[in-house]
This record gives sequence, structure tokens and C-alpha cells, in this order.
Amino acid sequence: MNTRAMTLALIIAAFSMYLSFAYMDEEKAKLIKEYGTLESVVVARSDIQELDLIDDSKLEIITMPQNFIAPGAFKSVKELESTIAAVPIIKGEQITKPRVTYPGVKTGLSRQVAVGKRAMAISVNEKDAVGRLIKPGDRVDVLAAIDISQGARRDLQKTRTILQDVLVLSTGMSMTNSIPIYGVETPKVIRQMNLNTYTTYNTITLELDPYDAQKLAYITSYSGNTISLSLRNNADKDLPRLKATQIYDVLGDDASEEKQFLFDKMSKEGRNGP
Repeated sequence: MNTRAMTLALIIAAFSMYLSFAYMDEEKAKLIKEYGTLESVVVARSDIQELDLIDDSKLEIITMPQNFIAPGAFKSVKELESTIAAVPIIKGEQITKPRVTYPGVKTGLSRQVAVGKRAMAISVNEKDAVGRLIKPGDRVDVLAAIDISQGARRDLQKTRTILQDVLVLSTGMSMTNSIPIYGVETPKVIRQMNLNTYTTYNTITLELDPYDAQKLAYITSYSGNTISLSLRNNADKDLPRLKATQIYDVLGDDASEEKQFLFDKMSKEGRNGP
């Protein structure tokens, strides 16, 4: 009796398992029909910044239904060797062909100039560029010394902040998110780069509105005076209205004596006073 009962129990268990597997196979077939078979796809293991080198430390492979895989998605890490991110890629996002590129002319400075803006370089020295401590990605104000009298009248010599909150695109040959040009052994070189290192440079490239670029070109071409940069906090977006600074502002309480001196000098020369 016990043997027959055991046999019956085993038969029932086996039949139940058969029904379970048959049900799962049926459901799996429905899912495959609706969403496609499971396939491998490469996703970002962590956030990847624009122009970052893409290597296996930033990637992982997962499986998902075929219908959920984005067009142009990469299926293996090897396909992404020596590529860089063309745009920011967030953690868990599939890596697709439009989101990566190879080092070359398209990854140079022009990609970093915002639409509607222009890149313009100016010559600087250590004094003009905050001891050359300005680096790509900083924001600066641009000051210019203006003398419309060409030294004839001190009251017409002014210093004015002509531009505020300007993005620094590059210092010398160092760019924000800079990468080696095509042909360099990219993986090794990029890993050794330290973009926060201050370097010696004689030019700074600024991102400007087209009209502001014209103003800066005019001043540097015709004023004959030095452009100075003042470094500001990147989070500081306050743009105060600043009047030009004259000799009288510097002298303060002694300004009246300076004015009288200029008046007497011009009176002797037969000119009108200040």
C-alpha cells in the first residue's frame, strides 16, 4: 500500500513539474514573441563625461529583451576600444554608435564652442592672467585700459570692465576635457593627463558672443593698452553695472587737487578745463 501511494505521489509530482515547465515554456514563448529573445548589450557602469575615454572600467554587459535594445547599441566591450564619449552618458545607459566617436578634428576646440558663440584668443602675461593660475573651464571678467586722448589728458584715461562672466575655453594648448589628437597612443596618454595642472601659456581663448568678440578685437587692435583678466567664482552669476575708473576715483579725497592741476595746465595751454 505504501509503495503504491509513493508511486502515485511521484507520478503526480512529475506531472506537476511537467505542467509547471510547460507553463513556463509557454509564458517564455509569449514573452519572446512580444519582446524578442534575450541579447547582450553594453551599458555604462558609471557616469561618463563628454570627451572621456571609454574603457572597460566604465562599461558592463547585461542581457535584455531584443525589443528593448536601442538601435546602434554595442554588443561587446571590444567594439568600444579607443573611443571617447561624444556626449555625456549616464550610468546604466546603453552605449550606442551616435554617442561615441574617435579622437580627431571633430573632438578639438570647435566642439566645445557653444552654438551662437565664438572662440577668440588674446595674448596674456603672468600679471594679466592672475599669475597664470587661470585654467580651462574657469570664468573671468575682462578689463581694458582705455585712453582716448593718447596720453594728453589724464581725465580721459579710464579702466573699464568690458565683459563679465566669460568662459575660458583654453589656456595655450590646454583645453577643457582636452584629449590627444588622432594618431597618439590614446589610452596610455589620456590616463596620464591631468587637466587640473597649471601650465605656462601666453594666450587664453575665451568664448564670446559675436558682438563681444568684435569689441575685444577692436580694443586689442587699436587701444594699444593691455587687457587684464580677473578670475571669478564659477557659481557667481551676478553682473553688476560698473562705471569706469578714472584718476579721480583712485585719488579719492585728493581728486580736487588733481582737477585743479589739470585745469591750470590746460589753461596755460589755451584749452578748456576738464
